[in-house]
Amino acid sequence: MADRALTVPLRLSEEERSMLRVLDGALAVSEYTDKVDVIAWRAKRSGLIIEQLADLCAVLSGLMLTVNRSTQKLIKGRQFEENGPFFQAVFEVGRRHKIMNPDKMRSNFGKLMFMLQDASQPDVQREMGFDIIRRVSTVSAELEDLGALELLEEPDLALASRSRAPADKADAKRAATARLLAKYAADDKPRAVRIERCILSMADDTALTEGHVRPVQQMLELLEAAFDRDKPERSGLSLQISVGRNGARLSHSHATQYAYVEQSLLLWREILSRLSLMWSLVEADMLDGVGYRLRDTGQGMHRVQSAPQVARFMHSMLGRLQSQVKGGWVGSAAVHLGDNDVPNALVWIDKYTQIPRILSPIIDAVRELDELAAAPGMDEYIRATFGTVDDCRKAILADFFKHGFDGSGADNYYDAGSCIDGRLTSAWNWCSKLEKKPYAHIFKMAGFVGFDGSFEK
Repeated sequence: MADRALTVPLRLSEEERSMLRVLDGALAVSEYTDKVDVIAWRAKRSGLIIEQLADLCAVLSGLMLTVNRSTQKLIKGRQFEENGPFFQAVFEVGRRHKIMNPDKMRSNFGKLMFMLQDASQPDVQREMGFDIIRRVSTVSAELEDLGALELLEEPDLALASRSRAPADKADAKRAATARLLAKYAADDKPRAVRIERCILSMADDTALTEGHVRPVQQMLELLEAAFDRDKPERSGLSLQISVGRNGARLSHSHATQYAYVEQSLLLWREILSRLSLMWSLVEADMLDGVGYRLRDTGQGMHRVQSAPQVARFMHSMLGRLQSQVKGGWVGSAAVHLGDNDVPNALVWIDKYTQIPRILSPIIDAVRELDELAAAPGMDEYIRATFGTVDDCRKAILADFFKHGFDGSGADNYYDAGSCIDGRLTSAWNWCSKLEKKPYAHIFKMAGFVGFDGSFEK
């Protein structure tokens, strides 16, 4: 708990939520990256960055004055430097909200991070007169300020910070929270509010982590339940793939492909189980003041920047898993970071937080097959097209385990293949071809709309 709390962000207060709405609105109308990320302006870039930062901050100040009286006091004057603490606070709130809600601000957050990345440059800071970046507020920092770090060692905290509890355990969770509040806040109501906020923040992090890890764990269970590790049940359910067949870039026997898929899922599970740590590493790499190169990566203009903290984390996770797997590691262990495939740490975390969006629709479709088969006409359709309901389920899973992990999805073997990043590239490539699959109707009848979700909310 103590280690987790170092990176778990603090839940937003009501005043901070007002600040978030203002920030989101200001970012929505800002043209920061459109104007700054243009190679033609490279020689004048610092001046352009400061000009655009000043424009955005002016919009933020004006909007904040219109929200309510409690937020008006945050604006101290008309000068840019006078409102430095407010700008630090509002940008920190946006980053903290994103960490706790990875599916939110999907368009605006990139704009925010690129703006702060530019603001972290020494020459820009000198011109601005202050550092616009403030560390994200965490549970550990809040408890330290309260003199209550011992709470992280309390046995009751594990129960009080559970993400959800069955009805028969909900009372126990409430009782654990009450005991912690009585011990660390007594009759001090403002202190009790802050302590409870820390407990709820830990529960938020638990729920978020479980929401990302659960689909990966469920997919591992489906792999184990539907397929034999060493040999296929029958030829139609073989996971064998060959280079050049159905777009595959790899050649694996059934057993090798089984191990390759299993190891990929295990790696995803290990990475996603450390979500708050991942975000802290991304911020450390993106906002450390080190420059970047604006370059056309083949997927448009990107800010290409090294990510040493993320690289160490990835190699640590990979090394730990490689030492545990039986039969040796299948495929390449190359990690793409700071190149055309994964230009920077922000792109890296975006790829991994999308894993639940890839896996959840597949899991929903195969698990609802029995209910779908009970609908009028569906049993006949499934039997005529696939055989039994179980045959349909295994056909969907076999196709995903083969062609969602076949090294496809790029123009060459270096950009896809069996490297760590390439495994996700192949999975997204499979998603893009779902509508052409023979079981596409099954997905739609199971309620499937799309893998990508909404960028606006």
